[in-house]
Amino acid sequence: MTSAEKLAALRARFANGRADDVQEPDFRRALALAFKPDGRRKLPYSGVPTLLDAPYRPDAQELADFGGLQVALVGVPMDLGVTNRSGARLGPRAVRNVERIGPYNHALRIAPFAELRAADIGDVPLRSRYSLADCTADIAAFYTRLHGAGVVPLSIGGDHSISYPILQALGRDRPVGMIHIDAHCDTSGELEGSRFHHGGPFRQAVLDGVLDPERTIQIGIRGSAEMLYEFSYVSGMTVIHAEEVDAMGIAAVIARARDVVGGQPYYLSFDVDGIDPAFTPGTGTPEVGGLTPREAQRLLRGLVGLNLIGADVVEVAPQYDATTNTAQVAAQMAFEIASLMALQRR
Repeated sequence: MTSAEKLAALRARFANGRADDVQEPDFRRALALAFKPDGRRKLPYSGVPTLLDAPYRPDAQELADFGGLQVALVGVPMDLGVTNRSGARLGPRAVRNVERIGPYNHALRIAPFAELRAADIGDVPLRSRYSLADCTADIAAFYTRLHGAGVVPLSIGGDHSISYPILQALGRDRPVGMIHIDAHCDTSGELEGSRFHHGGPFRQAVLDGVLDPERTIQIGIRGSAEMLYEFSYVSGMTVIHAEEVDAMGIAAVIARARDVVGGQPYYLSFDVDGIDPAFTPGTGTPEVGGLTPREAQRLLRGLVGLNLIGADVVEVAPQYDATTNTAQVAAQMAFEIASLMALQRR
């Protein structure tokens, strides 16, 4: 039973205290993002929505150094590479509309935007809504500028074909490793006359010499398209199917991922269909039997300390997302990734 002395002390400290009146340093840094000096908060449903509620800096695109940002949150509203249900072009807008993500990551004990120079810099400028080839070239050129300025990109797609031109930019000097969470390996070859589609970006990246297959791990793979992904096995990628995640346990999957990418630079690509469609129905190619959001969070949190040079969260198609669950999960996974980026810079 609480003593009278302890109760008196609690009353003295907390009875008339404001919500932002705390002493723990990590909490104070997070509260400074959420509260004004007078104790008021911005209404979560007011103002202009941004990715993860980060500051909005579209002007940074026009600056050679992108305004000195360390991390740029970027929308890539393009889904010309889909093979099933279209709509992921609206993914960045849907994720921007998610409120109340962050600012504090309790599991990793960090408020990423209190420690990073980071901003939502808007969407990649695309010259055509019709040409996949032009969009791919535009994305590659934009991320080449970002990478040249030393800015780490955290991108919201768009379909998974956007990862190929991003890797072209980030792996231009030397091939990078990759941790890839997905229902599909996305290493298929040409389909109906096109090599550029969301089912094959990582085959093209390997063949271009920008992605190292022996430092690539693909997690959560399942579904009926397995026969298209021979390239993953022949090239030396590590493939962990969804049922193997259950058998191994998340801790073992994390250990394997860390071993595969090692201490060298790696890219993180997260397709929301890696999560079971019970949680993320709003996507173009849902596959039953996937990860839970909590498993995915635990997996991401286990990557602290690795050399992350960029990431994407892709394939949110909000017209199939009646409850906004998919956008909520995508935003939360992006926040976990932002937390990794912040911890890396500590």
